[in-house]
Amino acid sequence: MTTALQQQAADGTLSTSALAQLIDHTLLKPEATAADAEATIAEAVELGAFSACLSPSMLPVAVPAGSDLKIAVVCGFPSGKHDQSVKAAEAALAVTRGADEIDMVIDIGRAREHRFGDVEAEIAAVRHAAPRPVVLKVIIESAALTNEQIVGVCQASVRAGADFVKTSTGFHPAGGATVEAVRLMSHTVEGKLGVKASGGVRSRADALAMIEAGATRLGVSGTRQLLGDEAVSGGSAY
Repeated sequence: MTTALQQQAADGTLSTSALAQLIDHTLLKPEATAADAEATIAEAVELGAFSACLSPSMLPVAVPAGSDLKIAVVCGFPSGKHDQSVKAAEAALAVTRGADEIDMVIDIGRAREHRFGDVEAEIAAVRHAAPRPVVLKVIIESAALTNEQIVGVCQASVRAGADFVKTSTGFHPAGGATVEAVRLMSHTVEGKLGVKASGGVRSRADALAMIEAGATRLGVSGTRQLLGDEAVSGGSAY
């Protein structure tokens, strides 16, 4: 069934302000400084983004008074090759330091081995460490998986109590989000979870294609460029 959001993306009626509210404005460069994080937060607020997505070492950060901006933090990033107890501890620490959302990377090797029970266990461990209302997104690195593996990981994410499945870290050589992967992920979770498209979403056309395929959140580093000339200060209606 096509949602209202998908229909708006398909027919070009999705407003710039509504598009901005689907974006996690992202800063995950290893060389990022505290000043870079502060600038990213300020820009996210200005553009009306939903959240700023940062590395855990950036926390705590200050969000301007009166802003609804959320702070998302990655976990087990970017390889996913961390013991689940380490991921859980990292997530718990991020929450104590002000994170509203956790974007965790699964052990992709386990998914490739079809060890979906182990994938479910590590997601559940992070969910336990970061209980709701913290939002948990599961990065599956879809470009490195077969369709069968994508389905298995998405199903494991549903069982483990995640809130979103997310395509990519943006750091894997296999590539980032594709329309086909987003469509498969959306079909698999059947509305039980959100779907975040991340990695290579650089233009408004990219964003609308991902939304039409079923994405309900977007990871974007070049948010100002994506939103285009209609983006204005304060995140007001465009």
